[in-house]
Amino acid sequence: KGQNPVFPRILGHEAAGIVESVGEGVTDLKAGDHVLPVFTGECKECRHCKSEESNMCDLLRINTDRGVMLEDQKSRFSINGKPIYHFVGTSTFSEYTVCHVGSVAKINPLAPLDKVCILSCGISTGLGATLNVAKPPKGSTVAVFGLGAVGLAAAEGARMAGASRIIGVDLVPSRFELAKKFGVTDFVNPKEHSKPVQEVIVEMTDGGVDRSVECTGNVNAMISAFECVHDVWGVAVLVGVPHKDAEFKTHPMNLLNERTLKGTFFGNYKPRSDLPSVVEKYMNKELELEKFITHEVPFAEINKAFDLMLKGEGLRCIITM
Repeated sequence: KGQNPVFPRILGHEAAGIVESVGEGVTDLKAGDHVLPVFTGECKECRHCKSEESNMCDLLRINTDRGVMLEDQKSRFSINGKPIYHFVGTSTFSEYTVCHVGSVAKINPLAPLDKVCILSCGISTGLGATLNVAKPPKGSTVAVFGLGAVGLAAAEGARMAGASRIIGVDLVPSRFELAKKFGVTDFVNPKEHSKPVQEVIVEMTDGGVDRSVECTGNVNAMISAFECVHDVWGVAVLVGVPHKDAEFKTHPMNLLNERTLKGTFFGNYKPRSDLPSVVEKYMNKELELEKFITHEVPFAEINKAFDLMLKGEGLRCIITM
């Protein structure tokens, strides 16, 4: 959807691994280092990387159409002499992969790779959306739209920040029981109400929540997330990726009444600079990762993992190579 088909290519963008060797000019990493390959990079030299406010590297930000290495515009994978293309700079459904140094974050070698691998994309995205962008004050109310892995990571961030009430919004009632493990205190299913869900939340919270985080990619959920925050101090953060033809429509008074609407990419984390400290949150037991991991399958059974995802039965399924 919305991508140019580049085939054949090796997919996969969440992983952890060990550096096998480094190429010419690479000084930040060496063989044996434990790392997280990340779908968006940090060159450390462009205007974005030098800005404390940005994590959107000019050189290495996500590019779904590029299937080659930047250095020579060639692939490092082949079969029978024909190239197989890369995917978002990671191509992790492989025993070996080749990445640009800026797309690899060096982490604590004591961290278990089969747990911290989930920090290389979705969990960091949801967690950072709350902790780095929404920044809920202690005791505040937070609404999270979409209770998949990213939404639950956003709820986990709200729990860690000390939110007093976390309202989960989802169309699948069975998700609420699991969501309680992540600090969700209330559950709202939009299908069970005759009025827009933002009105339901405003009534529940005496004028609206202090913060909301949208993790569905559905533009109507995005609008609801914005319109359910309290005027003056309410902040809504959009995480989900919308359909390419989607349009966000709201009355300008919602903004003039001093609500804030923000977007985020990868939870505003700079991959190389910030991910090591997120791994440390896990190592210090501030952040629990085990509860996000619901299944594990060998690579040969990867289609089972897709089935679980499509049915909404799993959060993260670890693929062992």
